[in-house]
Amino acid sequence: MNNFIEELRWRGLYFDATPDLADRLTKGPITGYVGFDPTARSLQIGNLVPVMLLAHLQRAGGTPIVLIGGGTGLIGDPSGKRTERPLLDKEAIEANGEAQREQLSRFLDFDCPDTGAIMLNNANWLTKISLVDFLRDTGKHFTLASMLQKESIKGRMDAGISFTEVAYMLLQAYDFLHLYREQKCELQLGGSDQWGNITAGTELIRRADGGQGHGFCAPLLTTSSGAKFGKTEDGAVWLDPTMTSPYQFYQFWINVEDADVENYLKVFTFLPQNEIEELIKRHNENPATRLAQRALASDLTARIHGVHVEKSVAQASRIIFQEIDLEEATANTWQTLAGELPSWITAADSLPRPLVDVLADSRLTKSKSDSRRQLQQGGIYVNNRRADADMTITPDLLQHGHLWLRKGKKTNLIVRFDD
Repeated sequence: MNNFIEELRWRGLYFDATPDLADRLTKGPITGYVGFDPTARSLQIGNLVPVMLLAHLQRAGGTPIVLIGGGTGLIGDPSGKRTERPLLDKEAIEANGEAQREQLSRFLDFDCPDTGAIMLNNANWLTKISLVDFLRDTGKHFTLASMLQKESIKGRMDAGISFTEVAYMLLQAYDFLHLYREQKCELQLGGSDQWGNITAGTELIRRADGGQGHGFCAPLLTTSSGAKFGKTEDGAVWLDPTMTSPYQFYQFWINVEDADVENYLKVFTFLPQNEIEELIKRHNENPATRLAQRALASDLTARIHGVHVEKSVAQASRIIFQEIDLEEATANTWQTLAGELPSWITAADSLPRPLVDVLADSRLTKSKSDSRRQLQQGGIYVNNRRADADMTITPDLLQHGHLWLRKGKKTNLIVRFDD
């Protein structure tokens, strides 16, 4: 595992590590964990940095532990939060954890015989500890002064923070101690906002058991403009296709700025250094092709949603932006187009049918007279081709049972003709 830290450093995933971690890695494989908040049924792309840390750990020969915060999720981590999180019941947290496990399996191998990823829920031990035992065995190792110096707590002192959230640090530290004892886990990984919680855990291991735990954290990712990574005007970008469609997911990566794309290729893909460098070189020769963004979008969409879905959304994207002809669209691509653009369903046995009727009935135009006026002015397109005023829609014009109508430059409608 000698190259683990250097690989992460090259990929821009190194922010800080405890002093003896590099030396420990020279002595053989290590088990490390990351905690995940189960208060949503899906991970979002902002969660992918710690996921990639675990994935690189496994690829380097270590054993990754995914720790679902079923216990700590009942409280909420104050790190990076201005207000206290809403509390969920145990059933909701368990369901969210199972959904996240399926998403994590696209990055981690849970079935590998020697270094297979392990998924645990800290509710299995935290909910069984009595308050008196916890204060006596764990709380005594922490001073209030040291806790108040942690950024996750200090940043909330003026706005207000409950004792419940202050205690979160102790619970996360106890998680590390429990995994150290039961799973021989020596490493906790996370973002730089978790550094205080991580070092609290290494300190508890030292004081309670005389052992040595290690910590590693990645920088919090931002865009080149300084904005928080993973946020759009519509909110978070989720891995669940019912929360963020595969097309929207793909488009997020396609729209990455040139100044960010090399960094994101390093952080979010497993492409080796020479391939990324060659890709960026080719991209810089003709940035208008967005070659690097396409590689990034294709890699992540295929991993999250599957290769067939990626092909459909990539083709739909190129058709929408008129980079390839509509005739190349597959049936799956038409389904993607109908899901992303306004659509209307009508009966296939109504054909042949005058275009003016279709336009008016679908409400792409206000009336038949408006349809005729728009057609006479050359403002109506059928399957991306300008339509004539007397055009009739016949079955031979359909592609996989669909038709694409456009009014002007931006008003689109996908018509599906059902049998």
